[in-house]
Amino acid sequence: MASVIKMPRLSDTMSEGFIKGWNKKVGDKVKPGDVLAEVETDKATMDLEAFEEGTLLHIAVQQGPVPVDGIIAIVGQANEEFQHLLNPKKNTSDLIITATKNQGSSSDATNNSVLATPSEHASIASTTDQRIKASPLAKSIAREMGIPLNQLTGSGDHGRIVKKDVENFKPLTSTISKNSAQFAIGDKEVELSQMRKTIARRLAESKFTAPHFYLTTEVNMDSCVQARNQLNEISPVKISYNDLIVKACALALKSNPGVNVSWMGDKMVYHGDVHIGVAVAIEDGLVVPVVKHADLKSLISLKEEIGDKATRAKERKLNLDEMQGNTFTISNLGMFDIEHFTAIINPPDACILAVGSIQKKPAVVEDQLVISHRMKMTLSCDHRAVDGATGAKFLQSLKNLLEQPVSMLL
Repeated sequence: MASVIKMPRLSDTMSEGFIKGWNKKVGDKVKPGDVLAEVETDKATMDLEAFEEGTLLHIAVQQGPVPVDGIIAIVGQANEEFQHLLNPKKNTSDLIITATKNQGSSSDATNNSVLATPSEHASIASTTDQRIKASPLAKSIAREMGIPLNQLTGSGDHGRIVKKDVENFKPLTSTISKNSAQFAIGDKEVELSQMRKTIARRLAESKFTAPHFYLTTEVNMDSCVQARNQLNEISPVKISYNDLIVKACALALKSNPGVNVSWMGDKMVYHGDVHIGVAVAIEDGLVVPVVKHADLKSLISLKEEIGDKATRAKERKLNLDEMQGNTFTISNLGMFDIEHFTAIINPPDACILAVGSIQKKPAVVEDQLVISHRMKMTLSCDHRAVDGATGAKFLQSLKNLLEQPVSMLL
């Protein structure tokens, strides 16, 4: 019997996947484990594998976006009929019509109507239903383009908004002339990747949903510089300042549980474990590999894990589990000689730490003017979950650990 391959939900934030290309063509034999296609999600590029043996009968989308649970392909026996799997609407509608005719006479009729998919229910809903009817793909595209659904006119069944309605939308109030919209010589228009679209959507949601406030402190890194030099004389791997910062953050989070939290709308989650996301820049975006139980790991273990995940992140070889579960995030731009910056909170975290470069500066130490290694850090906090004093105490703990790095060994 032929079976449908649907777009899986590969992460908790995924609304659609993008088919980048196929390794198989219609008519090819497939077996479990065969890589059928390459799918780009909001977090990574993944291989879509076959789970059943048979023949690839149909490819629904050669290249392009597919909503979660949308049909990607059909696998079955050679020459097997499969059209009924692509057009279940007729059968579903028959069930609903039958249920309507028999309403009140049999409880079975009511149960039959449940067999319709959510999208079919939306299509045949009563015209008195004030909800806007739109396909999942249309909703996703409209959200990414910033187009309110109530400004669209649906061309689908019963006025349902579909993909082409969003793509053909032209604002009525637009005053941009044809000439002013043209690109200058040398300009290049580039289609956004799924990753870039998701970064734009999620960070915009974070910035305009979570009320951010910022706390900045300057750390005397003299002792940390000295400790790192001593460690690297005996360590089998080279410990970086970032490794020391991750370790210090993990310990500071353990002693300041009010920062290791997530805002969940009608409740807050206080995380018992410390899972630190470390932002890594890649060619066309940003990924955040997660170091789980960071507070329990040695500096050498942290160095090896962060280095391995950063390398695989740039090669697009991280699995989804390695990019989920963060309770706190660190963004370090110190290697670019950035003195100070603020970062946008990475949901579901309530805080993110922005780390600048270590710079030699004149400073007063024990009433003496000296040249000191200084580093600025800024903590972005979601004020719904973290108050100013709570964030300040965390930064104070973190600063003390970095200024007295031997305390990280206790």
